[in-house]
Amino acid sequence: MNDPDDAPDWEFKRRDVYILEELARDPQLSSRELSRILESEYDIDVSHVTVSESIRGMREAGVFREAVVPNEEYFIFGMFEFKLNPEHFRDTWREALEAIRDSPNTLFMFLSDGEYQWKSIMMFPNRRAESKWIHDFYKEYGDSVNNIRNSVVHNVLKFRTDPEILETLYEREGAEG
Repeated sequence: MNDPDDAPDWEFKRRDVYILEELARDPQLSSRELSRILESEYDIDVSHVTVSESIRGMREAGVFREAVVPNEEYFIFGMFEFKLNPEHFRDTWREALEAIRDSPNTLFMFLSDGEYQWKSIMMFPNRRAESKWIHDFYKEYGDSVNNIRNSVVHNVLKFRTDPEILETLYEREGAEG
């Protein structure tokens, strides 16, 4: 499992943030197109090779993740909250956590403060598949959880990263460094 304290070791250049912003707008942009955009929009003259090296370096450093996320119209989404069973937690937590994390239905998984609970956003082709997943999980890992609460996520109104949020990456680097 990834250690949440292992932040990527990357010193952002203004160019890197612009590249990420443009890729957030259009993930299909080539390094040549990005090079042209950097010059015309930001007055940064850099070769497509340098752009490509910057993207590869950020990818390898873990600055961003690449994921295929299908259009939300193809799936139903649910927010799942797993209330843990302290009685059996010590012996069963890892297998249960890995089963949720590694499930092909899990879009992302996280912990929240307050009651120590695992939460996940999951996607299924239909409600029957969602119900079956819950049933199978209880059969296999029922000792690990007291309850699974799932909420239907409907009418997804936004499903993307806005490029403007990425500007904070450069601002944070400047403030820290």
